[in-house]
Amino acid sequence: MATCLTSCLEKYPGDAILESEGMQTFKDAEQTLTGIYSALMSGSLYSGYLTLLPDIQADLVYAVQGNSNTYGNHWQWDIRSTNAEIASVYGSLYYVIGCCNFYLDKVGALRESLTDDSETTYLYYYTGEVYCARAMAYSELIKCFCKAYKDDDSASNELGVALDSTYFGTKPLKRSSLKDSYAFVIRDLKKAEDLLKDAEYGYSAPYFTYASANALRARVALYMNDSKTAIEYSSKLIDDEHYALSTSSSYISGVSPITGAQKVYNFVDYMWTNDLSTEIIWMVDYTITSYGGYLGQVFLNFNTDYVYYYPDYVPSDWVLKLYAGNDARYNAYFTNLSTGYAHGLTWPLLTKYFGNETFITNLIYHVSKPKPLRLAEQYLIRAEAYCMEGEWAKASADLTALRSARHSGGASASVNAGNWIQTISDERVRELYMEGFRLQDLKRWNMGFERKPQTSSQPEGSSLKIDAGNPLFVWPIPKNELEAPGSQIQPNESNR
Repeated sequence: MATCLTSCLEKYPGDAILESEGMQTFKDAEQTLTGIYSALMSGSLYSGYLTLLPDIQADLVYAVQGNSNTYGNHWQWDIRSTNAEIASVYGSLYYVIGCCNFYLDKVGALRESLTDDSETTYLYYYTGEVYCARAMAYSELIKCFCKAYKDDDSASNELGVALDSTYFGTKPLKRSSLKDSYAFVIRDLKKAEDLLKDAEYGYSAPYFTYASANALRARVALYMNDSKTAIEYSSKLIDDEHYALSTSSSYISGVSPITGAQKVYNFVDYMWTNDLSTEIIWMVDYTITSYGGYLGQVFLNFNTDYVYYYPDYVPSDWVLKLYAGNDARYNAYFTNLSTGYAHGLTWPLLTKYFGNETFITNLIYHVSKPKPLRLAEQYLIRAEAYCMEGEWAKASADLTALRSARHSGGASASVNAGNWIQTISDERVRELYMEGFRLQDLKRWNMGFERKPQTSSQPEGSSLKIDAGNPLFVWPIPKNELEAPGSQIQPNESNR
């Protein structure tokens, strides 16, 4: 398992702290927490693989003829335990966990040594953030490397993840059950809630808050088919005065940092062009000198020559047809552009991640701040949970609220016993496109999909039928983890 010595225990460049000497002061604790957030900036996580690969592997995009073959194995479902991206996601998440475990092992002794009441209070808040970060990392491991949760009985017999709650000592790790893995995440979130409930928070927070813990708890409950808890926790966010959906009918004026001209943005656009919104619960924050991966790179590759676009992947035609003409998300997410390929494809390219405008003024393209927790997802969570309870009117009201925020002139939704899964599925695609949810959604709904060739799509992978329950809905455990000395980690069905 990866540790956190290189980022969490480094006060100054090149000046690493010994494990036994780390986190002895309040400032050390702040530095360790900063290291955790730095680890979450990794291009293997929310600014890259963890966000993009689940959606590229599913049915949301097509590879373009002449593409660079970036992520080609995922798109073609030729995923093996030696896959570098899979190993990087796995290792980076356990790296974050290692950093959190180091902090939690050391914080008790530090707390006892503090005499400043203000420092003691903030140390409680920091500890809550760490519990939330660890829960987030474990929840992502479960999502990627475990089967869908059906019920408590079956989950007791399904493989979960290798759980470790301490940093020090050498322990042979093996995988816990899926039920125990989720129980671990829930315990961490309850601790986070208790420690953060009195801390101030607001929208577009670059750190974990009480609201972050609630948002993740709602998501975990939905993934566990615990509809009542999903409703309880998503309602906390929906009713929280700190947050509001970004609407297409509200505007903000400013000067475009790209053109220097006066510009009017609707709030839906602004969330993606400037990474600021009243509905962002937690985002991974960047500066122009410290940032993660390039979320928009494979969809645009504009910085190949700064003249033409050379997308590796373009949106699936069926996705584009889901959006109504007055849906502001379409213009916020897609722009009809001509590519520089010899075949001259012109297509609505994904410009949702064209890049933060401030970064673009510094000639840094395709870097957007990841937004793993948003209020819009909470509306979708609650709507789906209401459907599971047969509360059709309440589910319809939540979907209508979300659509009304996104559509000029408003838009209503109606669900019933016969259409709810398809309606929820379509709305999740419209809202959460390329945010890393699709593969997990198909897996937990036990749904497959089929690709058929579209304009200028690469032949390999364009004709592909994936049945529900295909083993590769669950990523293989990296080979290096299985073969590490003393490893007791069991493989998945997808390991080969």
